[in-house]
Amino acid sequence: MAITRDKKQTLVADFSDVLASSKLTVFAQYQGLSVADLQELRAAARTQGVKIQVLKNRLVRVTLASNDTYKDTDTSALVGQLLYATSDSDEVAPAKVLDEFAKTHEALQFAGGFSAEGLAISVDDVKALAKLPSRDQLVAEVVAQLLSPVHDVTNALSGNLHALLDGVSEKATA
Repeated sequence: MAITRDKKQTLVADFSDVLASSKLTVFAQYQGLSVADLQELRAAARTQGVKIQVLKNRLVRVTLASNDTYKDTDTSALVGQLLYATSDSDEVAPAKVLDEFAKTHEALQFAGGFSAEGLAISVDDVKALAKLPSRDQLVAEVVAQLLSPVHDVTNALSGNLHALLDGVSEKATA
């Protein structure tokens, strides 16, 4: 059954809103995945704040053309059955979610992506983004680096105190 014109316009408007707020959009070929697999992917994505949508490429092209940020974006990679992963809170979450899912489901293949600035991203670049640490991991690493000198000073001072206490305890036993 064909989609009505009104439904198509609604889909384009909804996806336009999603693109406008998305920090990264990644698209992948999903041919060969079952409905259960797609439900599993959507559930995993939801926990990471990522939205998964399956749209016709023609509707995505119309959406991109109607958006000022994306109107000059190269759409040549939009071929075949594609799903679109978007996130409005994390720049690398869509790539990470799809990469993690693709490890156990070989039918899912990256096809490319779009940055928030409207640039087309190649498959290799999307895979490189998927390998980056998460935002929380990066924040934890920065905090650890900032606290490193404090820990070094604390360890140095406690080492001197341990030596002093060892000397006192040796004299007490002698």
